[in-house]
Amino acid sequence: MQQIYSHVRKCVEDFGMISEGDRIAVGVSGGKDSLLTLAALAGIQKFLPTHFELEALTLDMGFKDTDFSRVIEFCKDLGVNYTIVPTQIAEVVFDIRKETNPCSLCAKMRRGALHEAALKLGCKKVALGHHMDDAIETFILSLLYEGRLSCFMPVTYLDRTDITLIRPLLYVTEQTVLAQKPRLPVVHNPCPANGNTKRQEVKEWIVEQGKMIPDIKSKLFGSLKALPGWATVK
Repeated sequence: MQQIYSHVRKCVEDFGMISEGDRIAVGVSGGKDSLLTLAALAGIQKFLPTHFELEALTLDMGFKDTDFSRVIEFCKDLGVNYTIVPTQIAEVVFDIRKETNPCSLCAKMRRGALHEAALKLGCKKVALGHHMDDAIETFILSLLYEGRLSCFMPVTYLDRTDITLIRPLLYVTEQTVLAQKPRLPVVHNPCPANGNTKRQEVKEWIVEQGKMIPDIKSKLFGSLKALPGWATVK
């Protein structure tokens, strides 16, 4: 965790993610990435010169038998207030709309609900759990399926909602996240579309290319510095 704290602190400082007095809502899905983001921010909160407050926020998608009890205890141990917001997103996407490609609609609905809940908690910043591999995969997805060089930005201001999205885990690899997984109260993802996406195909493609180009991930991540908002990436 000390290494993760170091990476997260550097990422926060490189991109100016946190300002004095910020109230930050961490979107906690129950997956390893978002849980580690919460733990890392709670960790650097103790020694970062900039004072900020944290709120942990989970959208209950409405899937049956989803249990967040361990996450509740996890947040208590971290000393972070935890809010669960019930939604009917799963019902709308899978039962009412019966989407054959559900990810786009689901993501749109989750974003709206997350931002609304964050504002109700007085948070103008929302921390998301995207790590280095997520950025690389998004970059390749945009290149292969949209024909453009694009990726989400480390810091994104949304003028419609007056919310700023930050991604403090961007200097942390998925392998490092996986090493911490046994220590995290990961909640099983019951989504029927989980693991059956273009992103998963790209993830597997990168693994295959890595057999021929061992440093492919570092090269791809380094190439992101050419994109707007990524100028300080190392």
